[in-house]
Amino acid sequence: AIELWTEAAELGSVDAQYHLGFRYYTGEGVEEDKPRAIRHWQEAAMKGHTGSRHNLGIFEFNKGDHELAMQHWMISAKMGYEDS
Repeated sequence: AIELWTEAAELGSVDAQYHLGFRYYTGEGVEEDKPRAIRHWQEAAMKGHTGSRHNLGIFEFNKGDHELAMQHWMISAKMGYEDS
C-alpha cells in the first residue's frame, strides 16, 4: 500500500498524502518518521485536505503550541470538518 500511496501522492492525490502521513506518524507498515508524516500532512492541508489540517492541529497541540493548533482546527472547521 505504501508504494501505491507514494505514487498517488506524487501524482497529486491529497488522500494519499493524508494516508502516508498517518502511516509515517504511527509507524504502521513503515519505519516511524514523524517529520516526514508532518510534511505529507502539510502538503495535503495546503491543497485543502481537512483531515490533514486537523491532524496538524493535534500535532501542534501535543507539542504545546496551542495557538497554532487552534488555527489549524479553525481552518478545518470552517471547511466543514466536524471533528475540529
